[in-house]
Amino acid sequence: MNAHPRVQLDPNVTRQVLADHPDLMVVDFSFAAAGAEGALHHHPHVQSTYVKSGRFRFSVDGIETEYGAGDSFVIPSNAVHGCVCLEPGTLIDCFTPRRDDFL
Repeated sequence: MNAHPRVQLDPNVTRQVLADHPDLMVVDFSFAAAGAEGALHHHPHVQSTYVKSGRFRFSVDGIETEYGAGDSFVIPSNAVHGCVCLEPGTLIDCFTPRRDDFL
């Protein structure tokens, strides 16, 4: 059983920490509607993203790429990145070290 709550980030996006350790964190981001966004941001953590379902357009340091179910990629530390949901779905993100701001 997951002890971490699902957090509503906006009307169409939720986040739930699936597992965490000081060195690593796994997080589910669910997008309920096309057009929902993960706003541009950056952080010192290295991030790996796996597209569990849906389709997304990501911007990483100004380069836009579309990803669908089964795709994965890495976002380097401090890269400015964000996404737009093209088809509702779920992203599984891993962060190293852990994102303490999510706890």
